[in-house]
Amino acid sequence: MIGEDTQNFPKLMQRFFPLLAIVGLSLLCVAADYFLKRAGEFAQPIRTRAFASGAALYTFSAFGWVYVLRQVKLATVGALYSVVVVVLLACIGVIAFRESLSSLELIGLGCAVAALILLGRFS
Repeated sequence: MIGEDTQNFPKLMQRFFPLLAIVGLSLLCVAADYFLKRAGEFAQPIRTRAFASGAALYTFSAFGWVYVLRQVKLATVGALYSVVVVVLLACIGVIAFRESLSSLELIGLGCAVAALILLGRFS
């Protein structure tokens, strides 16, 4: 029994690694958006370290997206990426930038998560 589990592990990783990569790359893009939002607080945003950091993170993520897009359907990438980014950016907006969310925006976030669940297929 134990041997069977270890034999299935590579197949499991082959299936779920691209999904984990999508989440990781989404986090990277959220971090880039955070830095770009911070850069926007300055009179000359393009000359800030925050802008350079955001641009560098986006550039770095492009290499990862090339790998992921070879492994996973574009619709799957789009759905998972969109939900992760929308939810995390909303959280960052509330926590880091003291923005507020209306009841309708919270319902919209819930609908976004529900849509991902309804899609149901990740590969």
